[in-house]
Amino acid sequence: MAELPRETHVLDAVVSLVDTLLDDFDVVDLLIQLTEQCAALLDIASAGLLLADPRSRLHLMAATTRKTRDLELFQLQSHEGPCLDSYASGQPISVVDLQSEHQRWPRFAAAATEAGFASIHAVPIRAASTVLGALGLFGTNVGKLNSADLLVGRTLAHVACVAILQERAPTAQTVLSPLRNALVSRIVVDQATGFLHEHFDLPLDEAFTLLRRYARDHNKHLTDVSRQLVTEPDARRLLLPEIARVASDPSLTDSPTASASNRKDTAEGL
Repeated sequence: MAELPRETHVLDAVVSLVDTLLDDFDVVDLLIQLTEQCAALLDIASAGLLLADPRSRLHLMAATTRKTRDLELFQLQSHEGPCLDSYASGQPISVVDLQSEHQRWPRFAAAATEAGFASIHAVPIRAASTVLGALGLFGTNVGKLNSADLLVGRTLAHVACVAILQERAPTAQTVLSPLRNALVSRIVVDQATGFLHEHFDLPLDEAFTLLRRYARDHNKHLTDVSRQLVTEPDARRLLLPEIARVASDPSLTDSPTASASNRKDTAEGL
């Protein structure tokens, strides 16, 4: 069977994301899906997404790999990097060779190179004249993205904007509430991931994979499940045995979470 052309995969991804927007969706999970689609469709190795709070402070919302997550966080801590500059200027920034940017971003360029990245492209997430954040596209090879990849990147950034605003008009008043909700939701998801990390004795990335898999398998919002784990003891006691069963599912062959239920598979002691 002939392989489908790349354009078909791109259209399928966009249609899938838009379909999600037209249904009852979880904004954190959708932004994670969006970065995963970027990594799968574009000539890059990974992707990350930063979102600003009402005080214009950027926060990490999604990253497809641990290295990308760490590098995005390093940008925020060191106050330098292409994603920060793209957010500040509202313009896309293309770094075709990180070796030539050590003077511009000395700490970030060194950290990115050490992490194995050679090129980075940042796309602002905009709502009219308001910049909400930045989408970072990280490559392991030197070179620029072609025009088709840049167009796909901008399109997915627009999808992210619509997801955050939930179809509300991009005014100063309507932007603040969805931004705040998205940021709070991300914090709750991180707290729930940390809880599963401790409870099941899992690495953080595996704990997050388990949390997300459970929510999807049970047709629940990632944020709702996270909130129950973090703030509702009675719900948590019911959830943990179910999550342990998901962790022991043989179909989870791509993740060591299958052994989690053998470590701590009950809610005893909560």
